[in-house]
Amino acid sequence: MKLVRFLMKLTAEQVQVELKNGTVVQGTVISVTPSMNINLKNVKMTVRNRNPQFLEYINIRGNNVRVVILPDEINLDSLISEAMLKPRIRAKTAGSKSGKDVKRKARAY
Repeated sequence: MKLVRFLMKLTAEQVQVELKNGTVVQGTVISVTPSMNINLKNVKMTVRNRNPQFLEYINIRGNNVRVVILPDEINLDSLISEAMLKPRIRAKTAGSKSGKDVKRKARAY
């Protein structure tokens, strides 16, 4: 399982994100993209050796994230089991590009 798939399930959870430059960002998750970009709202951002700043929204680029700290109250078992489920892909049933045609071509070689 990829970490990103797990993080994408954390919408509306309060998390703390530590960035590679030492900045600590606390807020509520709005969304997480497949490239691990994290959108937060109601944010408290503390840059190293400075006073905290309060922001309404922030977008954190995925390659700047060092650690995501989850709340203790979160049910990890249910989130992990949901993240492990993969959507099933339906096979094409009509048309010349169906899965059956591809199999026939593969046997011809």
